[in-house]
Amino acid sequence: MPRLTIQLCTYNRARLLERVLEALFDQTVPDDAYEVVLVNDGSPDDTSATIERARGLARCTFTVVEQPNAGLARARNAGIARSRGDRIAFIDDDVLPTPVFAAEHLASDARHGDVIVRGAVINTESFDALPVPVWTPANYSGNYFWTSNVSLRRARLERAGGGFDESFTEYGWEDIELGMRLRALGTRAVFNRYAVAFHYKPREIRTDRASRERQVRAQARTAVQLRAKHPHWRVDLAIGATPPQRALGDLVRRSGIARRVAPLTGAYYDEFAAAETAAHDQP
Repeated sequence: MPRLTIQLCTYNRARLLERVLEALFDQTVPDDAYEVVLVNDGSPDDTSATIERARGLARCTFTVVEQPNAGLARARNAGIARSRGDRIAFIDDDVLPTPVFAAEHLASDARHGDVIVRGAVINTESFDALPVPVWTPANYSGNYFWTSNVSLRRARLERAGGGFDESFTEYGWEDIELGMRLRALGTRAVFNRYAVAFHYKPREIRTDRASRERQVRAQARTAVQLRAKHPHWRVDLAIGATPPQRALGDLVRRSGIARRVAPLTGAYYDEFAAAETAAHDQP
């Protein structure tokens, strides 16, 4: 049985996925120490062909789950159901792990035991021009459970309910929601700066604006959903619902100049306010 499962889901990112899978199959640990479980969440692009090409590179066990598009929470749970490792590491399909990724997550498990292991995430505009794989405070994230690079023991996940909340069907916050359940159990988190992964974050171009706005509005709706489930200051801080954040959001919404400078912020708070109103109006 593998000691570690690396689980990821993909949707419409065939070009990036090919690079990610190559990196996952080029780890420094023995091939039988880990497995890769990939869920293709109904991608209409060339993802299936990319996966078939990648199979020939896999030295570890490589399991693929194909399903109609159902959203990230359901896709994660489908992957969990097929995972066999004692520890499960979650990454995304736009995250490129370094060769020591698996080794460092396992080393943290051996050193600290039943904890959440938060790996280092370094943003990059291109997988072809990677920065030095050294974490610095400039890359700091305060996220307790962020599925760009995080792992936990299967037994701990089962204690927290066994998986992600499938009522989160739109973009965003399903990992934070699971993190809140893990916090409620008193789960300790440690940071391993050597478990590095690169997160693809290209510069936004104007032609992407409509797509990004749809994503931002979906994230606002799920933020309201998260807050209803976990009314906690940590959630308010994460989703931008503290009084100072709301004041800034209202300023952007109401100021034409500010809105032109930060249109996506305005869209987020527009949708957040609408979703809150709709939630309050429900019987």
